[in-house]
Amino acid sequence: MDKKTISRDGTELAYARAGQGPAVILVSGAMSTGGTVAPLGGLLAHRFTVLWYDRRGRGGSGDTAPFAVEREVEDLAALIEAAGGEASLYGISSGGALALRAAASGLPVRRVAVYETPYADFQEGGAEDRAAYTERLTEALAQGRRGDAVELFLRLTGLAEEMIQRARQSPMWAGMEAIAPTLAYDDAAMAGGLVPREQLAAIGVPVLAVVGGDSPAWLREATRAVAEVVPHGTYRSLEGQTHMVDPNVLAPVLAEFFGR
Repeated sequence: MDKKTISRDGTELAYARAGQGPAVILVSGAMSTGGTVAPLGGLLAHRFTVLWYDRRGRGGSGDTAPFAVEREVEDLAALIEAAGGEASLYGISSGGALALRAAASGLPVRRVAVYETPYADFQEGGAEDRAAYTERLTEALAQGRRGDAVELFLRLTGLAEEMIQRARQSPMWAGMEAIAPTLAYDDAAMAGGLVPREQLAAIGVPVLAVVGGDSPAWLREATRAVAEVVPHGTYRSLEGQTHMVDPNVLAPVLAEFFGR
């Protein structure tokens, strides 16, 4: 991240920029930094001016208390301004929830694409599990138990206990603990974990909701629900893909959508 901009509350945001053409901003998901979506940015840069950034509290970006989801919307406003005053947004996972919220807020957004925003409406026990996760996450972070917070998130994603314990022993664990407080930011963006129908109905720009064809049925249904609730939505399934989508498969789909 070789560039900086300042959000409304004074928080410094680190971002990278590549390419030329209409602006597209990439929004990463939980436990991720701008570097996570950088490969996708590189693939889109032949047609677009692409920005990817470290969300507040991660990587090279700062943070300012107290947190509210509105601060991350203001972060996107600052990046849109840095991009020239108008941009399309792409968000993956909980980053998709943030991108959709930003579009609903009235920011100068041309188009929005999201990949597998994990709304739990169609997951057995979804609402109850998300409420329990929020409660336990809040408690763990308040007590400074960052490792436990990361474990809670990994369990929420369905990772097996054996893999979680293996991750705790890996070199990447320290980095995960470093950004653990931002799990609360993604949880806030998800706003209880159910499809925010009233909010989505307020989005006046085209929305592309994409899912992996090999992802669980509940994620496919949640993605379809997003496309159906927004006034100008399109649903797209990528054959053979999962939540860990291949940028080489996704990039042409996004390029076609953002290039319209």
